[in-house]
Amino acid sequence: MPHISIVSPVYKTGSSLPELIRQLGEILSPITAEYEIIFVDDGSPDDAWAQLKAFCEKDRRIKAIKLSRNFGQHAALTAGLQHCSGEWVVVMDSDLQDTPGEIIRLYELAMKGNDIVVARRMEKKHSLFRRLASKSFYRCLTWLSGLPADYTIANFGIYSRQVINAVVSMPEAHRFFPMIINWIGFKRAVLEYKHGVRENGKSGYDTRKLLSLALNITLAYSDKPLRYVVRLGFIISAVTFIYGFILLIRYFRGDIIVLGYTSLILSIWFLGGIMLFTIGVVGLYVGKTFEETKRRPLYIIEKKLMGSYED
Repeated sequence: MPHISIVSPVYKTGSSLPELIRQLGEILSPITAEYEIIFVDDGSPDDAWAQLKAFCEKDRRIKAIKLSRNFGQHAALTAGLQHCSGEWVVVMDSDLQDTPGEIIRLYELAMKGNDIVVARRMEKKHSLFRRLASKSFYRCLTWLSGLPADYTIANFGIYSRQVINAVVSMPEAHRFFPMIINWIGFKRAVLEYKHGVRENGKSGYDTRKLLSLALNITLAYSDKPLRYVVRLGFIISAVTFIYGFILLIRYFRGDIIVLGYTSLILSIWFLGGIMLFTIGVVGLYVGKTFEETKRRPLYIIEKKLMGSYED
């Protein structure tokens, strides 16, 4: 069994693979000769698979999994975790922004009795808008889920075999690795590091994908929107009852002769909008529940390369 496994999803990062593999070889060799590097090609549109195949043929410690299409980063990460066998597992991106040199420091902290050592980015190499949006979302996610969510911490870290077994045992379809790590517990430490610069290509997450990811995470890890919709409905009902009682008193006192057309129309539109909003929120949760009950696999493997041979 390998002492260390590296798991890294690949999407539009084919040009970074040669340098990443070179650096990983230099860094892992002094730690242990028993290691494996598992890349998961998440339907990458570049020549990543051809490169991975060549590397696997040269070094049996390098393994690759090709998914049948793009299933998303966290599904691809799950595929890698389910196929790794190391005592310790390092999860990292393949674009060199998770700097391989930090693996040594992560490993040293893990050897001090920590099951989880996550890397905190001191300075994220993203646009100002994306950093602000990410920070706001994670604050909102912390409030919704009741679990600590730090926008400076992503997937990069080292995890014990017990932690990885717990992660892969969780069957939900909508997965977000950092939140799963926060939920399962275990002794953990945080390592601050300088976020690397993406040398080639661009992020696979555009605005649409980021918004979709944010929505899926919110629905998967919190039921607070449903709770607050119920509260909103109760408040509106209470206010409507009080206002109606006041109007009834005024009517019997003769203060109201002609009922207001404007207030009637506004009330109808307002309550109609609230009902549509409520139905929409409930519908989103029902839809996610439906997806979970279908029990479809998180990913489909097209090919696997294990060193110099192919399954």
